[in-house]
Amino acid sequence: MEDGLWVRIEPLLPPWPTRSAGSRPVADRLCLQGIVCVLCNGIAWQLLPVACRSR
Repeated sequence: MEDGLWVRIEPLLPPWPTRSAGSRPVADRLCLQGIVCVLCNGIAWQLLPVACRSR
């Protein structure tokens, strides 16, 4: 995802809770990139390359 687009989207996301039960599993930006990839390519989430899912 281009930096310019991320700069516009990031303020729209809710902040991560300061008192969460665990650590944040995936960075917001990487999660959004995976979602966009699945939607744009019409593939199932399970078919997303592992490298894209686990960064």
